[in-house]
Amino acid sequence: MIENQEELNRFFRRRAKDAFVAVLIALLTILAVSLLFTIFGHILINGFSSLNFDFFFKKPQPYGESGGGIAPAIIGTLLMLLAAGVVAIPVGILTAIYLAEYGRGSFASTVRFVLDLLAELPSIVVGVFVWAVLVRSVTGYSGWAGAVALAVIMIPVIAKGVEEILRLVPDSLREAALALGTPKWKVVVKVVIPTVLPGILTSVVLALARAAGETAPLMLTALGNSFFNFNFQKPMAAIPLQIYNYAISPYDDWHKKAWGATLILIVVVAIFSAAVRYYTRRTKIEV
Repeated sequence: MIENQEELNRFFRRRAKDAFVAVLIALLTILAVSLLFTIFGHILINGFSSLNFDFFFKKPQPYGESGGGIAPAIIGTLLMLLAAGVVAIPVGILTAIYLAEYGRGSFASTVRFVLDLLAELPSIVVGVFVWAVLVRSVTGYSGWAGAVALAVIMIPVIAKGVEEILRLVPDSLREAALALGTPKWKVVVKVVIPTVLPGILTSVVLALARAAGETAPLMLTALGNSFFNFNFQKPMAAIPLQIYNYAISPYDDWHKKAWGATLILIVVVAIFSAAVRYYTRRTKIEV
């Protein structure tokens, strides 16, 4: 009878601990989500009122004048992200494939160390480096310099994320393909990458989202521009730079536009994420 009572007490203690941990996890989750919605709600309330036709399709007004918009900044951000992605995405993915599928020994360890170091560097350091190497002696303040800075920021994010995703592919899939006489590179291209393609796309989107919000590197490289510019050889506007210029001004109208530009930046990142989720869900359904 005593043993049964002790077992019953242990059972209730375990249930109580499980319930406590479950409630704690739920509360922490609610806290994290509430912080996100609080930030987004504050940005939405302050920024939505400034959204109109002029905001999306006109250039900023001269200093102190109300009106205008952030059209050059939207165009500049998309152009520099495109140029940076053309370089960073293939380099990051190929580096990850090498480390996950071929990399062994000291050289692979050195590459991983360099990627870790780049990922942990403050973005301002990347901006200073590109400024010293490119801006001062080669390109000057330009869209090319800004794109290079964003590419340097994106490469380690993509490489580290994709490497971890590739390692999730079971070795049995690789071994089955190799047993059929398939060359190693075809196993990677035809088996490994399609298996984790949604995860690879997610890593790319995370890198694009990080690069889209960078301000310090672009201040030292792209510099910013209040006019429409499609020439990468000249200073180029970007949404983070425009947010900074509007936010530090003493004018209420510009402060509202800073909130509006912040909202647009969040929406751009959300569109990227939604596109990846849609593609991922569609791919799973087709499979």
